[in-house]
Amino acid sequence: MGSAPVSDHVYVSDTVRTAVKVLIVGHFAVGKTTFVGTLSEIKPLRTEETMTQAGALIDDLAGIPNKTTTTVAMDFGRLTLSEHLVLYLFGAPGQKRFTQLWKDMMYGALGALVLADTRRLDQSFDIMGLLEEHGMPYAVAVNQFDGAPVFPEEEIREALDLLPETPLVTCDARDTASSTKALISLVEHLQTRTAPAQEHR
Repeated sequence: MGSAPVSDHVYVSDTVRTAVKVLIVGHFAVGKTTFVGTLSEIKPLRTEETMTQAGALIDDLAGIPNKTTTTVAMDFGRLTLSEHLVLYLFGAPGQKRFTQLWKDMMYGALGALVLADTRRLDQSFDIMGLLEEHGMPYAVAVNQFDGAPVFPEEEIREALDLLPETPLVTCDARDTASSTKALISLVEHLQTRTAPAQEHR
């Protein structure tokens, strides 16, 4: 499993015609920082801090005893998906106390990829509810952690109460190919939503 090659330059190709801001969201310790780092073609901006004893008392560390850092603002990366399309990836911190920051980060975003963990599916409801409240389209990617239980897609879809049109895929945030596939599922979802509007112009 490898990360996306980091570009020697920070400039966007002059062939790019469309730049899209997408959010990478999900509950605490679901792999957002890893996901952005795996895909970013530039050195990702990270705002991780070492977890304190006080933070450990607030944040649910069940099943993730080796978690030692946490994102306190955001992760940022860039992925050129095609010669004409570049995605700007904004990873949001997962704790509920950052709800206002989640709302602020939605400004200008066209959609969100929600990372989920089969060991803690119920913790995805807060962020999905907020996205729905603000009319933000999203896709769900189940991050495949080592040792995490595997369930059929229909069971996960039912557990998360997803609409039939909401994309649901699996990925490994450490793997470039599967993470790219997850992002493509979101982009295709956004395209299907905008196509009818364009046809009626």
